[in-house]
Amino acid sequence: MTEPQPTSHESRHEERARPSEQTLPHALEEQGRPHADTPAVPEPGGPSRRAPLGARVDRSGGVTASVPGQPERAGRDSAAAAAVPSVGAGDESGPTAPEPGEGAAAVARREGDRLRFVGAATRRIARGIDLDEIVLGLCRATVPTFSDAILVHLRDPLPVGDERPATPFVLRLRRTDRLRLVDEALSESAEAEGLTVLGGSGPDLTPASELCEVRTGGELNEVLRGVRPVFAESPAARAALAELLGPDRTVPGGRRAILAPLRGRRRVIGAAVFVRGPERPAFEANDLLVAAQLATHTALGIDKAVLYGREAYIADELQRTMLPDSLPQPTGVRLASRYLPAAETARVGGDWYDAIPLPGSRVALVVGDVMGHSMTSAAIMGQLRTTAQTLAGLDLPPAEVLHHLDEQAQRLGTDRMATCLYAVYDPVAHRITIANAGHPPPVLLHLGGRAEVLRVPPGAPIGVGGVDFEAVELDAPAGATLLLYTDGLVESRLRDVWTGIEQLRERLAATAQLTGPDHSPPLEALCDDVLDMLGPGDRDDDIALLAARFDGIAPSDVAYWFLDPEETAPGRARRLARRALERWGLEELTDSVELLVSEVVTNAVRYAERPVTLRLLKTDVLRCEVGDDSPQLPRQRRARETDEGGRGLFLVNRLARRWGATRLSGGKVVWFELPTRG
Repeated sequence: MTEPQPTSHESRHEERARPSEQTLPHALEEQGRPHADTPAVPEPGGPSRRAPLGARVDRSGGVTASVPGQPERAGRDSAAAAAVPSVGAGDESGPTAPEPGEGAAAVARREGDRLRFVGAATRRIARGIDLDEIVLGLCRATVPTFSDAILVHLRDPLPVGDERPATPFVLRLRRTDRLRLVDEALSESAEAEGLTVLGGSGPDLTPASELCEVRTGGELNEVLRGVRPVFAESPAARAALAELLGPDRTVPGGRRAILAPLRGRRRVIGAAVFVRGPERPAFEANDLLVAAQLATHTALGIDKAVLYGREAYIADELQRTMLPDSLPQPTGVRLASRYLPAAETARVGGDWYDAIPLPGSRVALVVGDVMGHSMTSAAIMGQLRTTAQTLAGLDLPPAEVLHHLDEQAQRLGTDRMATCLYAVYDPVAHRITIANAGHPPPVLLHLGGRAEVLRVPPGAPIGVGGVDFEAVELDAPAGATLLLYTDGLVESRLRDVWTGIEQLRERLAATAQLTGPDHSPPLEALCDDVLDMLGPGDRDDDIALLAARFDGIAPSDVAYWFLDPEETAPGRARRLARRALERWGLEELTDSVELLVSEVVTNAVRYAERPVTLRLLKTDVLRCEVGDDSPQLPRQRRARETDEGGRGLFLVNRLARRWGATRLSGGKVVWFELPTRG
């Protein structure tokens, strides 16, 4: 709905001379306008009227500047307001009744205005997303339309879901909005009516004690248990208000105050106090129904907001715990990553990234996005990430990995879909194999500064079922940087995905120009620069970012042989390893390498039927890999004194810095690493 434009100062001056013809829904909308010298004070069921010039609406948490009082104008305003009939005008102790000369049509019109006010106010409350917005909506909807002041107290802490709250409990003053009386004469009148709760002239605008302990059996506890709003006219209600507001505060009497419990789905979660000043008609009996409706909608909204906030917090923590704490440091590639949750108004999603070391110094790069924003999405993300790690450990081709992920997503449910991009980088071959399942394509930044969007078959999202995934193999030159990301980086309400991808490509190219054609930009700084392209309104979704800098392994640092599965294979392996170490200037490692190579090759020859492979890689460490066609992985065991074998892996474990064994689709690879320095 379009808000009406604020009236000028001259038009407001003219309105003070006659009653306004606004209806209540329009009066409620009037509250959203900027406060001027004469704030409107409409009432449910009757024409709106202007507050005295010396009054202003005081919003705790956003106090406006004080307007100097003008007694002569305030007197004229008060007289004009007194001449305006209002639904609130009634006897302070009697039920609602028609005023003298008022017909049934006028009463019906007043009740209709009251209903329209309740509808507009509850819609405003319902617009709130979090707790503070809901409480603010209640305050702005009621002051000054329904009351001159409101105080909202909530449990501290607020119980969540089925959580059983402790007793006795504490109420904390969450927010207060009020019409602050600046004019001295009006302030004296307010004090005479027992309304000092509306505010004073000093700098301390706190209208009541901030904390209140609700004791079991106390008057306040009994009123809250009664659920229904009450006037401050009975001794029990006045005692409850005194307990809530504090012993040093004067409690409004009669029908100048309403105490309304805020009851959620399972329990009372707070209380709201509505107060009217002395220059305004007191509440009527039907105003209790209005207060009850406002309190009910507010309490249910707060319940929902608390559950929403708890779920969002748990989902965010769940997602963060499922993301890698740190990235591996595989040979021939450097990695950097970023993860940004969505803006505060959005819910957590299912974005993830991963880097998984593979046999042969290769590394699998994964980025994915589960559709939806909920704790369920985060949980599914964790299951798919774990499945991807397991499949990567089997060294399956990228297209086959996506096929198995698709089957897993279908087992989780027909609506559990996700996008995923799976790539395997081989630093020896300087090649990368990529398969895509409905994910945005990666961007490759070359060493010279050229950025290109890789042409990868998009494929269908994971979970669709019945589709094939296609993999492509591309060059991965040394010095190039591959950027994998989720759609939150390139798509928002302000731009479509392809516009965002082109902006990302241009951003990478511009960043590379700063370092020159012979140097790649620092990886961490590159990730930060990419995220800096996000502007206001671009954080609609989570963002996962994985950057890989390809260093590769030079051919001169790789030695590779095939060994026939014969008894002479261990001896030949020792000689070949010795020559490679001499060529690399690593003679100090000769004894250790010969011993470990001999043990691992001997074990491979025992079970192999096809040629055994031996590969040495020299980087910052010396890595030795022995492969055979037997799928059985070796296990370290404690050999007995009479055993002739079983000590090979014990020696490997003692002498190597790291070692391991990986099962392949056609056998296994046993590897170990030795430091090249120190």
